Amino acid sequence: MLVLAGPVTRDEVRELGDQVQALLRTSGAGVVVCDVAGLGPPGLGIVDLLARLQLAAGRARGRIRLRDPDPALPALLDLVGLRFEMEGQPEQREPPLGVEEAVEPGDPAM
Repeated sequence: MLVLAGPVTRDEVRELGDQVQALLRTSGAGVVVCDVAGLGPPGLGIVDLLARLQLAAGRARGRIRLRDPDPALPALLDLVGLRFEMEGQPEQREPPLGVEEAVEPGDPAM
């Protein structure tokens, strides 16, 4: 796990990218969990940081999962077209457990 606290300088972004790659390579895991609670309110600087970390993870054939994001961060990331897995939330293609699709009378069978 990587704990991120802001504000983050350009030099720190490079170092964090190197840390992400090192964690992926040494652990053999495909995911680095980034605790983003300490980054503060979401803004374009945080979006830039997370995009660069995701690129670094991709270079090491991995990805990033965010832990404890500000409630506005997922919406901001979605607005700029970036998709991140959030810890504790189901992936977008999986329905939450215990949820069933309702069928309306008259719906055609598939």
